[in-house]
Amino acid sequence: MVEFETRLIDVIERTNTVKSFRFEEKPGEGFKPGQFFSLTIKVGLADQTKYFSFSNSPTEKGYIEFTKRITESEFSKALDKLEAGDIAKIKMPLGKFTLEEEHEKIAFLSGGIGITPIRSMCKFVVDKKLKTDIVLLYSNRTEAGIIFRGDFDDMVGRSNLRVVHTLTSSDIDKKAWKGRTGYITDTMIKEEIPDYKERIFYICGPPKMVEGMANILKDKLALSKDKIRTENFAGY
Repeated sequence: MVEFETRLIDVIERTNTVKSFRFEEKPGEGFKPGQFFSLTIKVGLADQTKYFSFSNSPTEKGYIEFTKRITESEFSKALDKLEAGDIAKIKMPLGKFTLEEEHEKIAFLSGGIGITPIRSMCKFVVDKKLKTDIVLLYSNRTEAGIIFRGDFDDMVGRSNLRVVHTLTSSDIDKKAWKGRTGYITDTMIKEEIPDYKERIFYICGPPKMVEGMANILKDKLALSKDKIRTENFAGY
């Protein structure tokens, strides 16, 4: 693990409430897809530290990227005010929610901003031309809220990746939206991932979603704990 000072390079708007922040990487210091790091910035007169998953893959060189929903928290507002060249501190890498290349078949269950480490892992698989067979079930309230949609559309065309989007808002125009609707359930998993018993599942999203999905896999689909990997994303 290493701690270093870095500068903001760029900010990318992903949706009307979500942005990606790119900082200079430290040459020679790598990470595994799915890991996270700590970021320290000035909030008022004091330093504050929060933890973020890498949303870029180790194959995407020259920067460290994380992606965050902009909220009304003091940290979030301070982060949103940063400009290119502003200084921060990073400690990395952290975490064991990582891609294990030996698994031939995996599945991701995700909601909202929980997609960030999954984007890192999928991009790694695509860039390394691994033969891993991946299915992603990704839940969002609205179509406009789908993060990294263009990236995943591109990856689907270049790998053994299939992405299933489902929207949960009660106001979905079903004439315009041709994808799935409703929350991820055991029925949806069986329909979209009929070979679910052959896969390792990675779950990432808000804590309640992660707990609910893990319970579905264990209680309703009878998967053993060794086939389930989880990561919680608390909002701030």
